[in-house]
Amino acid sequence: MTTFISLLNRILATFCVVLCIGLVISVVWQVFSRYILNAPSAFTDETARFLFIWVGLVGAAYGLGKKKHLAIDLLLMKFETSPKKQALLRFIINSVSIFFVVVIMCYGGMKLVLDTIEAGQISPVLGIQMGLVYLALPVSGFFMLIFLARDLIADIRQLSGQN
Repeated sequence: MTTFISLLNRILATFCVVLCIGLVISVVWQVFSRYILNAPSAFTDETARFLFIWVGLVGAAYGLGKKKHLAIDLLLMKFETSPKKQALLRFIINSVSIFFVVVIMCYGGMKLVLDTIEAGQISPVLGIQMGLVYLALPVSGFFMLIFLARDLIADIRQLSGQN
């Protein structure tokens, strides 16, 4: 399992780097074309916006996978209790997080993607299906679900005394 999680983290990190490179290129080109060429590029604003959405959501999944997400351990740091109680609190936090990810990000995100594709909504400048942009929600939700399941299993093991 740790090998799989490690591979998944490397894939997400690489994907985020590629998206960030595209984002930087898009923004630099926008600035260059606007202020140097005096002919602003029409597609770079929309490209940067869509890449930023993907970077933010996939980056959040990556941060969760690396256990670097601030909100996850805020309560644990606030209440210094026994390891058993901390494991119980982590279990509750991870259970609520899984519920949110499944209902909002995976189910709701996929419904949004399918509804948008069915409606035929396309972006005004790039002309791509908006469903592809919104696909960032269920994709990042899927990765978050994997990481949260790993954490929930570890919590259950610790609560049952197997760890």
